[in-house]
Amino acid sequence: YADTRGPAKGGIRFHPDVSRAEVMALAFWMTIKCAVANLPYGGGKGGVICNPKELSHAEMERISRGFMRSIAHVVGIDVDVPAPDVYTNATVMAWMMEEYSSIVGHREPGVITGKPIALGGSLGRNDATARGGFYQIEELAEIKSLDRAKTTIAIHGFGNAGQYFAHLAADAGYKVVAACDSRGGVYDENGLDVATLIETKNSKGRVQGQGKEISGDDLLHLDVDLLVPAALENTITMDNQEGVKAKYILELANGPLTNDADDALADRGVVAIPDILANAGGVTVSYYEWTQNKTGFYWELEDVHQKLRTKMAKEFRAVWDLGEQKSITLRTAAYAIALDRLAEAHEATGTADDFAR
Repeated sequence: YADTRGPAKGGIRFHPDVSRAEVMALAFWMTIKCAVANLPYGGGKGGVICNPKELSHAEMERISRGFMRSIAHVVGIDVDVPAPDVYTNATVMAWMMEEYSSIVGHREPGVITGKPIALGGSLGRNDATARGGFYQIEELAEIKSLDRAKTTIAIHGFGNAGQYFAHLAADAGYKVVAACDSRGGVYDENGLDVATLIETKNSKGRVQGQGKEISGDDLLHLDVDLLVPAALENTITMDNQEGVKAKYILELANGPLTNDADDALADRGVVAIPDILANAGGVTVSYYEWTQNKTGFYWELEDVHQKLRTKMAKEFRAVWDLGEQKSITLRTAAYAIALDRLAEAHEATGTADDFAR
């Protein structure tokens, strides 16, 4: 992990394909993401090679507690603060927090974030990723003077993040015209009934029942204002990027655009809000949870939302302004800001030139 700017922060994933190389790359990614969001964190990551789909509840608990016992000496509230990731959730975090507390001999809820509310979790954590991205779209709408009622949105991936984003966008007056999951999707140019669509997805296990049925590939090529890839990495590649007609892309998922596709879209004038900024709402509210755990003072939901909106607006504007000033993409601007903040932290105690005097 990296702790230049503060305790390491990142998720723990349970997946059969976890590897050392993947964990190291994701820790770097988290280092950059925390710097872009200007949080007092470095980056970390962890994982267990297993298949949760083949494990019982009791087996998941034993693995969770056993993993925490194995890493307890390298994590801590001011050292490394894990969180949920792929196939881990609030219950897994609760098991790990309890195990760590048993090891150190006192209750330490701040050692991990993404916990159940009853065990020190933060209000507002469940929709934080989508809400953070939505607040950035609100900033974009203000900058570009978008008419919300005429701004069309297609959402590729209708899990938690996609559903929450659709709900927030529809409530704010945007026109959500398409959504899909791994089994297919729906499209209605006049706008979908998002509340009913979410209910259908959660009760029947798939997106269906409205407008015209389309595939996930079809959705990527719809003529919409905003495309929101909210599912898997490498969703948009050189094989399908030519058909993308959206003016803006919000990377709610991690790595949904391949590098080549990202370059090709940028050359065509498509504005992509990069994942390290677009989905930073999750780690930001994790920071708020950690802060509340450290102080023992817990905030109301409205306070969490307001603080998140202020943070997302400020960091989005910083990235946007640098992109405009230097005529660079938002992704390049985000990385530039992150690296500059990391450099400032490294140089704060002196550089080689200082000591050569």
